[in-house]
Amino acid sequence: MGLRRFIQASYFQCARTSGILKHVRYKPPSLVQWRHSGSSVYKAVIFDMGGVLLPSPYRVAVEWEVRHRIPPGTIKQALISGGENRPWMRYMRGELTSAAFLQEFGQQCSEIANFSVPVDSFLSDLTSSQMSKQLPIMTEALECIRAEGLKTAVLSNNFYLHSGVIESCREGICKPDPRIYTLCLERLGVQPKESIFLDDIGQNLKAAAQLGIKTVKVDDPEAALKELETYLGFPLWGFVPQTRLVRPTMEIPKDPLQKYLEEVLGGRTTGPLILRQFSHGQSNPTYYIKFGDRHLVLRKKPPGNLLPTAHAVEREYRVLKALAEAGVPVPKVLALCEDSSIIGTPFYLMEYCTGHIYKDHSLPGLDPGQRRAIYTVMNKVLCKIHRVDLKAAGLEDYGKHGNYVQRQVQTWTKQYRATETHAIPAMERLIEWLPLHLPGNQKTTVVHGDFRLDNLIFHPEGPEVLAVLDWELSTLGDPISDVAYNCMAHYVPSHFDMLKGLKGCDVTQLGIPTAEEYFQMYCEHMGIPPIENWNFYMAFSFFRVAAILQGVYKRSLTGQASSATAESGGKQVELMANLAWDFATKEGFRVFKECPAAKPFARPYSTWTRNGAFSRRNYVTVAPSSPAHTSKAHLILSPDGLPGRAQDLYGKLRRFMEIHVYPAEQVLRDHQVSQSRWTPHPLIEELKDKAKAEGLWNLFLPVENDPEVKYGAGLTNQEFSHLCELMGTSLFAPEIFNCSAPDTGNMEVLVRYGTEEQKERWLQPLLDGKIRSCFAMTEPQVASSDATNIEASVVEEKGFYILNGHKWWISGALDPRCQLCVFMGKTDPEAQRHKQQSMLLVPMDTPGITVTRPLSVFGEEDPPAGHGEILFENVRVPKENILLGPGRGFEIAQGRLGPGRIHHCMRLIGYSERALALMKKRVTSRVAFGKPLAEQGTILEDIAKSRAEIEQVRLLVLKAALLMDTAGNKAFGAAGLSNDYPLAQFFAWARALRLADGPDEVHRTAVAKLELKR
Repeated sequence: MGLRRFIQASYFQCARTSGILKHVRYKPPSLVQWRHSGSSVYKAVIFDMGGVLLPSPYRVAVEWEVRHRIPPGTIKQALISGGENRPWMRYMRGELTSAAFLQEFGQQCSEIANFSVPVDSFLSDLTSSQMSKQLPIMTEALECIRAEGLKTAVLSNNFYLHSGVIESCREGICKPDPRIYTLCLERLGVQPKESIFLDDIGQNLKAAAQLGIKTVKVDDPEAALKELETYLGFPLWGFVPQTRLVRPTMEIPKDPLQKYLEEVLGGRTTGPLILRQFSHGQSNPTYYIKFGDRHLVLRKKPPGNLLPTAHAVEREYRVLKALAEAGVPVPKVLALCEDSSIIGTPFYLMEYCTGHIYKDHSLPGLDPGQRRAIYTVMNKVLCKIHRVDLKAAGLEDYGKHGNYVQRQVQTWTKQYRATETHAIPAMERLIEWLPLHLPGNQKTTVVHGDFRLDNLIFHPEGPEVLAVLDWELSTLGDPISDVAYNCMAHYVPSHFDMLKGLKGCDVTQLGIPTAEEYFQMYCEHMGIPPIENWNFYMAFSFFRVAAILQGVYKRSLTGQASSATAESGGKQVELMANLAWDFATKEGFRVFKECPAAKPFARPYSTWTRNGAFSRRNYVTVAPSSPAHTSKAHLILSPDGLPGRAQDLYGKLRRFMEIHVYPAEQVLRDHQVSQSRWTPHPLIEELKDKAKAEGLWNLFLPVENDPEVKYGAGLTNQEFSHLCELMGTSLFAPEIFNCSAPDTGNMEVLVRYGTEEQKERWLQPLLDGKIRSCFAMTEPQVASSDATNIEASVVEEKGFYILNGHKWWISGALDPRCQLCVFMGKTDPEAQRHKQQSMLLVPMDTPGITVTRPLSVFGEEDPPAGHGEILFENVRVPKENILLGPGRGFEIAQGRLGPGRIHHCMRLIGYSERALALMKKRVTSRVAFGKPLAEQGTILEDIAKSRAEIEQVRLLVLKAALLMDTAGNKAFGAAGLSNDYPLAQFFAWARALRLADGPDEVHRTAVAKLELKR
């Protein structure tokens, strides 16, 4: 066993265990009144390894020297003598291999002792299992510190155990070099005055203290921890996994509680009542109690004014007692106290159950077989709950029978409204959508309401569920809602505060069933047919969680929430709501594909304004007579009806167009037919800088995708539509305001689906207008209006994806500023039809990309962006360049289409308005057959018809090209086809757009299907 093996060992494998650690010591209460950790100025505690967390290596050396009759002090002298170039220091800095160190260190010790010293024997003792065990009291102290939210680190010359700390042999610097302390503080993200350092060597402590770090000398571990307690303000003993000191707003009186326990449980205890708060439990505060030799759990209602029927601990007690008798694994309940005079609210007691609680749904540390076994037994336990005989268990009246989801939607809508703190567009859409898509034939069983992995206690030695926790939301209802809720972790990122999810993980490789497989497993265990509308249940589940988190967030503002993470968790409401709406959209696609004749419907996409801070775009599927539609639908027909801020932007945009854009058009049109047309005209960049300076920049990003207004202007889709129409009056305007396709669609994709790294590399430069991009989906060999037809291949190979394909009509690909291509191809041709495709971010300078030619539209090449034909030949991109993950391309493509099509159509209306304005000017100045054209009957008819059609297409934007097809060019004759006017470009673009987003026939087919079902 070499020293390097010891160095690389991990001693802090933090078991997610609900039981008590073996080395917990219970001390009598100190005279010190512990402060809550929030009153301490310290944010991090840094530990040395040998002599602090582990036994001192010098003590090991003394004992070893006695046993082997080595002159006392030989090892210590070798370790400290010889300056910076002594073997020990060079080894710690990583300058010597283990073998070279053993040779030089042995030689050094032999010279000191005047005979051969077997240093390998000493190192064997030093790295023995006995010496590598942490001191129990230090282990417990570490757990207590972390439980209170402080950061911990190991700053050691020879161990690398915690994230964000320094290992000397990797950094090339050792204590007491001040640089290693500074580096450690930087990694932890704390200041010297916010940190405490524990070491047993004076010179190391002196160097740390000179930087402003508080230091504790460790001669005796217990004494050192007592000193550390005085600085931190909380005890470093009595730790129970997943608990912390009781938060100040959640304190309960101990004396009346102890008296109650003595009366209910019998007997008196000689020791103190130990009370700690569990870190989980966002809603009902949950406490650990040590009462004599009994370990208990107390759950109570939170303090303050509560919503009716919420936090009903009485119901929890009842269902736990009934389910235990029915054979469901739940904690054993002991007593229910409904007398609020005891601790301020009703509460109940249950036994403390020991075992594993897995907080991380990816189950790190387990092999794939073990992970699948965990998910399988979890699924079986859920089935066991749903099979409980309600009559036999005495739970027939535990809730209402039938219409569970409908009642839940109403309940959580009401509670969301009661705790609403700010407008969330996705929640508004869901509140309208969910009641209109309720499932039929709902079964009635006991439902847990919060069934997830971290609410289960597992046997420490195998895949067996010992207890299902947290029954606050239980009732009688639709069991499929529990299954969907159980699958939410598959779609939540791992950094989500309330739930460490699996998004971004390869669950198949981990051995974890996919959400679809988990649903199928449930159906097989229950013996029921497959669940077709599971997307609805997922939407409902995320909506419900969003409403719950909104309540937690509201309570955190008043100090009522029971979890320290409640406030940060409340900020995740928008994420949950957006995920819910994504599933609602998927369910809509499923329903549309099946087109059930029994449920006719219309799809008015309406935009309405409520009394509030801003307008909200409302995508709703409703019957024409639906109150939700008739009472709230309000279309803003003109810019005069825009809210104040949007109206101000519209005015600034119009002035900018008149002063800067229209006067520049002829120069830019001339440039597009010049020899240098494939180089951007410098005037465009000048105008972009001016637009950005006036705040007319990135106006396109809808507030529903950017609720914190981090990237865009915070406009709704409807508000931007009016600005987009104004931009459409000039072909050059969208780029000037950084609102041009395909960049807008690509930026929305990155905002919605990109990782933080992808956003930093690509989104920010696009938002800044420093680069441009293209979107490569269309292929010459297939009907690319159906994304499932795509044939380009994406093959995984050693950390990369290899791309091969032939793409064309790739707008923007010829622009020299185009640095990013969003590429769509097939990663798995054998997967389900809509899960074969993936999207990847491909730098345009990647070897293997060849732009073969520009394509023209009615002779227009549209320089400098152009429309390129591109070959992708063995193009290698890193795996981290994939968006969302393999098989998510079709989903992203559908999400990308929505706002972009509205932008195109509103720009077409802008084309039409500009064309009509030019026509009116032309016909009043042009004379034919002895009188102005404006007096010709056919011209007057065209003008009137054009105005009527423009007003019509504002309501039916998908027919926006009609104006130029019928009346746009008549007054100009041949001049309308020349470069002297923008009309030819307008016409070419209008017709091209009717192909770019799919042939007209595709869209008409969709409309016809809807119409036939009316």
